[in-house]
Amino acid sequence: MTKPVTLAAIAGAHGVTGEVRLKLFGEGVATLAQHKSFNDGALTLLKIRDDGKGGAVARFAQSTNRADAETLRGTVLTVPRTALPPLAEGEFYHADLLGLPVVTDAGEAVGTVAAIENFGATDIIEIARAPVPEKGPKTFMVPMIPAAVHGWDEDRLVIGAAFVED
Repeated sequence: MTKPVTLAAIAGAHGVTGEVRLKLFGEGVATLAQHKSFNDGALTLLKIRDDGKGGAVARFAQSTNRADAETLRGTVLTVPRTALPPLAEGEFYHADLLGLPVVTDAGEAVGTVAAIENFGATDIIEIARAPVPEKGPKTFMVPMIPAAVHGWDEDRLVIGAAFVED
């Protein structure tokens, strides 16, 4: 689990002075502001502010006008894992689980982790079936609770067989 962690993505230009709009994937502007360098030093954060809509507006040293900002559209902002706080027992970064193969506690291959959502109560793991079934759902969701998700490591996520939807 050494790959960089994505904290935000540049959604587009904001104004004419090189500022960009950010879509945040972390815990908000304050968390992102703790980092000054992104993408292995390719982008240097000069300032950032909340946009009042769940995102942020930022200025990078490498973007001095609207044209520069437009070329950054779609760029994800990553930091090395070592720049993030250590995880407590049972915590995870979404980046660690996305794309992991999923197996049941009986060893049956089910698919891969496609997404992680949170609708208020707990994280929900969306699993893309492999192989894709002819009938029925191509994905299903499992709550991130001990009864459903037995564990994970850098190679796989293990779920209870009772939580696999037919």
